[in-house]
Amino acid sequence: MIKKTLIRSVLSLTLLGTSQLTLAEDINFGIISTESSQNLKSEWQPVLDAMQKQTGMTVKAFFASDYAGIIEGMRFNKVQVAWFGNKSAMEAVDRSNGEVFAQKVNADGSLGYTSHLIVNKASNINTIDDMFKAGKSLSFGNGDPNSTSGYLVPGFYVFAQNKVDPKTLFKVVRGANHETNALAVANKQIDVATNNSENLMIVQKKAPEKFDQIKIIWTSPLIPLDPIVMRRDLPEATKKKIKDFFVNYGTQDPAEQAVLAKMGNLKGFKESTDAQLIPIRQLDLFAQRNKIEADTVMSEADKKVKITEIDTKLTALKN
Repeated sequence: MIKKTLIRSVLSLTLLGTSQLTLAEDINFGIISTESSQNLKSEWQPVLDAMQKQTGMTVKAFFASDYAGIIEGMRFNKVQVAWFGNKSAMEAVDRSNGEVFAQKVNADGSLGYTSHLIVNKASNINTIDDMFKAGKSLSFGNGDPNSTSGYLVPGFYVFAQNKVDPKTLFKVVRGANHETNALAVANKQIDVATNNSENLMIVQKKAPEKFDQIKIIWTSPLIPLDPIVMRRDLPEATKKKIKDFFVNYGTQDPAEQAVLAKMGNLKGFKESTDAQLIPIRQLDLFAQRNKIEADTVMSEADKKVKITEIDTKLTALKN
């Protein structure tokens, strides 16, 4: 009787081990809903097919109607690996036991894009210190409040970190889109404005004579390209297989390089960590701070407490 019980126990443990191994090798790859699942599947399926072939795992695409569906899917282990934007990756890391392990790389080798402050080429403003000193005599073209590079990034790195409010620094402040601000600076209709590297490339192509009249006085830290995230509790051997696949994908095979070219003109993926999310965490906290400051219902005492909490978090990230 005891012998039979031991045999059954050993058999159960063996089957359990096999089941866990199979589960670890079955990967659902989450794809955030930036467009229709049909379009996304056509872009990502060749990558997932190659991942399955090269790792020996069973890899299936996992779609949801919104970003939260992929975040929650990873939280409940319905998704083991996923492509996220930086904000959704932050949520996955904080709430879904995720960790960043790779990042997209542009065809030119860059890892993102940058925000800028621009002035006319003839302006005697050459740095943000010059801008601060002459602020009361300058007009400022800010970006849309929902723009990352036109509002949040310069708002945090240029103004919040220097404890300066654009509304009180400048003679005039107005908001506009990137193109409008660039042309206004080129035409000397406004003194300083926000913009970004991508829009300035468009201006250079469409209106080179206007681009020639623009001078950049500040460039932000890189706004990182999208990360790839995996569950932190995957077996180490599985994690290594997945990471090795991504960092090597497209480095040699012309067919893989063609797939990447269709995925937003990418060169491939590089190894990354949760540290790439720090600028996004700063921006997120900055947005929270702005919302609290603009709240007309919250008491001043409560505002002070919440803002102090946020400032403490911002200081910790900076250090």
